[in-house]
Amino acid sequence: MRLPHRPGPRHTGIIVSAAALCVLGATAAPGASATAPLPVRMADTGGGGQLITAEAPRASATRGTVTWWDRRADGRWVKAGSAAARFGAKGLVEGARRKQGTNTTPTGLYDLPFAFGVKAPPGGTTMPYRRVHRASWWCQDNDARAYNRWAEPRPRDCRAAESERLADYPAQYAHALVIGFNYHRPVRGRGAGIFLHVHGRAATAGCVSVPKADMRRILAWVRPGRDPHMAIGTSGGATALSRY
Repeated sequence: MRLPHRPGPRHTGIIVSAAALCVLGATAAPGASATAPLPVRMADTGGGGQLITAEAPRASATRGTVTWWDRRADGRWVKAGSAAARFGAKGLVEGARRKQGTNTTPTGLYDLPFAFGVKAPPGGTTMPYRRVHRASWWCQDNDARAYNRWAEPRPRDCRAAESERLADYPAQYAHALVIGFNYHRPVRGRGAGIFLHVHGRAATAGCVSVPKADMRRILAWVRPGRDPHMAIGTSGGATALSRY
């Protein structure tokens, strides 16, 4: 997602809608204590052994906390780390209702397709990792066949003015994880290029960001074989993390 300065099957990365969960009666995990670890209080964690949560105090917030969790062999969730987070300049919105260009971060539960970066991957990185080159683009043109996809080089039908050359953001995209929002079955106009990346100067245009050292820690920690997911939401209300 262009920066100001800058699953359905759960494994497809399709958003789990808070509205749909309300209809189905799914909120927090049955019997979960308010003091239990956040993943225990969630309706779904993606089914894997690792989870990243990005929690804002309210939908209008631009700051919050990213926490990464491991599920042990006995089923217990244990916090592996946490960091200060930034969200979209216009706060957060239910992913299924999001509109492109609104500077909002989509809430929901998503997979993590791959990592990328201007810099080499941190030591210990096992996620598929793509290096950014001058010809590396993220296509955000709603009329392009490569909508919401990495493109290298940029296709002719993907307008530069409607897309993002990743190398133009060497600080933010030093390291990043692709969040599977609107990725596997893209809906035109919903949004493209939603990542977990390094902090810029201010709030994002819809991504989630953390300090560079923490982004490196996350990449060294996350394991594709453990089916990692990321949940984005608020502490309460219609977009509460416990609904996902």
